[in-house]
Amino acid sequence: MGTWFRRSTWVFHLNSGSCNGCDIEVLNMFAPTQDVERLGVKLVGSPLHADVIVFTGPVTFQALPYVIEALKAVPNPKAVVACGSCACGGGIWHDSYNVVGGINALYEILDALGIPRPPTVYVPGCPPKPEAMMYGVLLARGMVGQRQRREVYVEEVKEVEAPQDVREVVAKAVKAFRGGEA
Repeated sequence: MGTWFRRSTWVFHLNSGSCNGCDIEVLNMFAPTQDVERLGVKLVGSPLHADVIVFTGPVTFQALPYVIEALKAVPNPKAVVACGSCACGGGIWHDSYNVVGGINALYEILDALGIPRPPTVYVPGCPPKPEAMMYGVLLARGMVGQRQRREVYVEEVKEVEAPQDVREVVAKAVKAFRGGEA
């Protein structure tokens, strides 16, 4: 996945509605105890300078346009590291009225907008340890190999119809993101 990195990896931390548990652990990854900077990973304050987005929290409807803008701002090639249960699948808020879902729900919206999905590393946990997050970033960078099997069994889920008001909110968010175009 990350064989295209020839230099240090610059990481942008993107919180889209988390409880801040994962955010604290992301910052611990850069603290002197873990010191991921010794491996060439640097935290940056702008997605324009980033190679990897460390994504925390479920995507809320309020944050949706900003998350899409941040993902579009990261230059190609880019990767995403979804840190925590909420980023991976929506967490305990997966069925809340104001939550779109995890990273896969965001990717469905990106598909509808014609924005390609970046390569993604999932780091589950509530919150995951800084070492696990470091492993995810290094895996996205191509410095370490994947230790888990590649084929993951996913149980077939029955499709559930979203309430009309949720579809309207998503349609409004997408319309606002496009600048008022239908």
